[in-house]
Order: sequence, then structure tokens, then C-alpha cells
Amino acid sequence: MDSNRKDPTPAQPERERVVIFDTTLRDGEQCPGATMTFDEKLEVAELLDEMGVDIIEAGFPIASEGDFNSVQEIARRAKKAVICGLARAQMKDIDRCAEAIKPAKRGRIHTFIGTSPLHRKYQMGIDEAEVLARVTASVARARSYTDDVEWSAMDATRTEHDFLCRCVEAAIKAGATTVNIPDTVGYATPDEFAALIRMIVERVPGAERTVFSTHCHNDLGLAVANSLAGVAAGARQVECAVNGLGERAGNAALEEIVMAIRTRGDVMPFYTGIDTTMLTRASKLVSRVTAFPVQYNKAIVGRNAFAHESGIHQDGVLKHAETFEIMTPESVGLKESSLVMGKHSGRHAFREKLKELGYELGDNAFEDAFIRFKALADRKKHVYDEDLEALVDQEIASAHDRIKVAALTVIAGTGGPKKATITLDLEGRHQTYEATGDGPVDATFNAIKAIVPHEAKLALYQVGAVTEGTDAQAEVTVRLEADGKTVTGRGSDTDTLVASARAYVSALNKLLAREGRRKPESMLAS
Repeated sequence: MDSNRKDPTPAQPERERVVIFDTTLRDGEQCPGATMTFDEKLEVAELLDEMGVDIIEAGFPIASEGDFNSVQEIARRAKKAVICGLARAQMKDIDRCAEAIKPAKRGRIHTFIGTSPLHRKYQMGIDEAEVLARVTASVARARSYTDDVEWSAMDATRTEHDFLCRCVEAAIKAGATTVNIPDTVGYATPDEFAALIRMIVERVPGAERTVFSTHCHNDLGLAVANSLAGVAAGARQVECAVNGLGERAGNAALEEIVMAIRTRGDVMPFYTGIDTTMLTRASKLVSRVTAFPVQYNKAIVGRNAFAHESGIHQDGVLKHAETFEIMTPESVGLKESSLVMGKHSGRHAFREKLKELGYELGDNAFEDAFIRFKALADRKKHVYDEDLEALVDQEIASAHDRIKVAALTVIAGTGGPKKATITLDLEGRHQTYEATGDGPVDATFNAIKAIVPHEAKLALYQVGAVTEGTDAQAEVTVRLEADGKTVTGRGSDTDTLVASARAYVSALNKLLAREGRRKPESMLAS
């Protein structure tokens, strides 16, 4: 390929800045099954801050003590980004949000209320006058804490235009510096959404001193298109999430918004402050902590986004990459080569490869990862970047686990009972148990549960392949549910049953941590 190729991003002498507002930790986490732990939220927030996200919506502080604590700690640690908390148009929400963001160098309160006839009648049971009163009161209350206040008209795209303009005007008069026009249910088309933004900007007094924002959902697959149409019409903030995570069909995908603006500067004279070389890393991190896999053909960050199988495509790319690629893999943090490591690779090459992939491990963690890499290389014909990422992600995730899989033997087949004999390392003490089940996975999980009794139910068991081929590593996701809350564990290995055991044990470790138990022995059978 042409190693000197540059991305086709035409120079624009008068480009305007588009502010990136990331809601992965708030709207993204509301996606069913995507709940993150306290530490995982901090890890994601740190990466978002590092990659140049302007505003991080860190959570909904009134929702729970855990949400409040995570928003507060993210606010305390943030280096560059504005840290934002969400609050309903209620005084207690706003007060709690203000307390959570207080440690931030720069904090924002984001308050909202439903404005459409459907929301007024069926969700809140109030009339237009009451909505307007709450808009004014909530924004004024938020403004008493900070001069950075955002107001949102929930379900704006299904709100009468005259009333929406009155609400926006009330919010601006009360002190809102950013006004968000959400397509809450993903109902609008790009032309409609652009016209809505233009109408508000033209009609509402004070619009010239206000930043307008988009927040588009993807129910019809139009979230990114609607967001960009809104920017073209005058919005200068886009609310989005890594991997498009969010309620129902999700939000506008951050990586798609950013790369569309970067790549099509010829028709969109804008820019963002995002370091695009970190997009793939951010995608993989969010996928790992939420256990939500990224579809292979996902734009920008999917596994196939820069892959070519067609002979015509391969021939064209080899001759000149721009024949079939409008962006360079390097521009989003990918490496052109993925097959460079094998069983003859040494520690130095392994460490350098990990650095290329964005990993910095301590000495002990590195040695453990290297041993696992050599074992993997002995079993696999080809070791790809994705294999190494799965291996190291598991090493990082399990570094502080108190329970680990030491050994597993399974008997399965068409006849006879399915048996699993597992040995668990319980903080240095080994315990072994044999159990039967309906199948090898069921038997394995029964054996683990016999050693570490618990009441959690298996809510999800999912198997995927890290790479292609019959020797591919299996990547297993296990979700356990207890007392209305869920924990998710992941495990990888070329043996699917070993990966399954590791994933189950990973979830158990999170369950122990959540329940505050200091010793796994406290869960052992007598």
C-alpha cells in the first residue's frame, strides 16, 4: 500500500469548531445490560478526557449513590474536559448534580423537561404554562451554581414549533448557555431536523449568544445523519456516544460524527478537537467494559472497516489505497499489519507490539501476559492483533481477582453424563470439585457454583470468535444477575470451555467486589 498516503481532508481556511459532548457514561450506560462498575467508568472517562472530548456527561447523580460517587470522582480527576451531570427539572435533582460536579475544574449542569404534547399529557400530566414555569425555575436554579448550564427539550422533534420556541426563549432568558434540541425517539429525517434547528435559530431572541446542540437517537438509523444536518443548520455541539451506545437503538456514534467531519471537510467546513488516532482504542474499551460487541461492519471501528476480501478491492488497494479507502487505518488508531507475532517472538518484540496497541503493563503483569502469549502462539497458527488485545484485556481485568481458574477437565460427547472437574485458585489456596450438567458448559458452571455458592442467575452466556479460523480464540461473555443488579465477566481462550470458565469466574469476582466480601472462602460450601 502507499505508505505516504494522507487522508483526503481538504484545507478549510475558515472552519468552525464543533463541540463534542460525550454521553457514553450517562445515556450509553442506560442501554439495557450496559451498566459499568465504578472503576470502569473512571477508566472510560480518563480515556475520553485524554482523546479530547470537550464535555463528558458523567452520569445522572440523583439516580443512585453509585452514580453520584462516580460523577464526583470523574469531576475530581478530569484534566481538560468539562464534566457534566444530568438533572430533571426538579430542585433536588439540580442540587444533587451541583454537589457532584463541584470538584471539577469546569463543571456543567444539564437539566431537561419533556415538551411534546405526548410527554406533557401522558408522562407528566401538566400543561404548557407549567412546563414553561419549570423551564425557567430549573435553569435559574442551575445557574445559581454554575455559569455553564445546558437545557434540553425532551422530545423536541415532536413538539409544536411555537411552543418549542417559547420554551427555548424561556431557557435562554433564565441563563442557559447551551440549548439542546433532542430527537429523543429517533423520529426525524435529516431535512426535518435541519429545518427545525434553522427555525429556532431564526425565531428565538437571544439565539445568537447561545450554543445549540443535537442529541439524536438511532431508531430509524438516522442519528448521525440528523446530527450532521443539525450542524449544517447552525448547531455547534453534538451529543454522541462511543460505538453509538444508548437507549434502544442507541445514539449518534462519536467516531462516525468525528470522522465524517474530518474526512468531508470539503462539504462540512468544521473541525473537532478529538485525537482520532484514539478512536479504535476508545471503541474497544467501551466494548470491553459493557460486554457489548461491536458489529464487524460497524463504520470506522468495526473489524471489517478497513478489511478487503474482494479480489477487485484487494488489487485496487494494493496498487493505490485511495481506490477503496477514504480514510487511512492509522487515522483511527489501527495498524496496517495485523500478523506480526508468533511463537518465535521474544519479550522485546512483544513489549513493543503492546505499546503499538496502546498497552503499558507493569513488570509482573507483562510477564504473566507474555507467558500466556507464548502458550497461545503454540496453539494457534496465526496470532493477530485482536488475539493480543483479547489476551491483555483479560490479563488487566483479572489482575486483582481473588478467584482464578487453575485447571479444567471436561468429559462430553453423545453418550454418558457430561462432567467437569475444575480447580479454582482462591487467593493461593486450590480447591477442586467435579460436577455434572446438561452439557459441558452447564457442568463447568455447576462445578464453579459448588466451590463458590451464590444465588445469582445466569442472565447471558455469549460466545464469539476473536479472529477467523478453527484455531481462533473464543471470547465468552457471562452476565450474572443478583438482587436486581447485574455483573458481567469476559474470558478468552482457544478452548471455548476454558474461556467460559474464565468468564464465569470473572463475573463472580465482580459479584464478590459488589457485595463487599473480603474473602472468597466466606462463600465456600462447608
